[in-house]
Amino acid sequence: MRESDPESVERLASRIRDVPDFPKPGILFKDITPLLGDPAALQAAIEALTGPHRGMGITHVAAVESRGFILGAPAALALEAGFVPIRKPGKLPSATAAIDYALEYGADRLEVHADALGVGTSRVLVLDDVLATGGTAAAACSLVEAIGGTVVACAFLVEIADLGGRARLGGWPVTAVLRY
Repeated sequence: MRESDPESVERLASRIRDVPDFPKPGILFKDITPLLGDPAALQAAIEALTGPHRGMGITHVAAVESRGFILGAPAALALEAGFVPIRKPGKLPSATAAIDYALEYGADRLEVHADALGVGTSRVLVLDDVLATGGTAAAACSLVEAIGGTVVACAFLVEIADLGGRARLGGWPVTAVLRY
């Protein structure tokens, strides 16, 4: 699937449902579960997420818990790269690096294994399911760089453009398969 193929993009968009007032009142949650349950749509989503990043020398895909994991591992395989899980606190068994950050409905913390990347040699695609205000994605990028990786780009299945998350990602190139 090509990102610019309107028919394919429309097909993916039709498999994402809106859930109002989740996880709290006023939030319109983009639920990708129906897309994940459709093997053809899931494959098309992985192709659309990775296509723009082929040939960039990406060595790792770093994805944020939990829905980012679902997309990140197959994206890593498609790019012939390693996978780096970025997790909520207390879930990684070895020494970690951490970052605290604000998001649209509170504050949170992310952790990654401190030795997940080779210092100065890792070219990383940071991937998540949704780009909203950009807090989680910016924290993930900062965390990758803190452990010695170079963020090559950020990729998202869905971008909620009105929330301005792309602007929080400053100099990192951003791609999104679907924009709302």
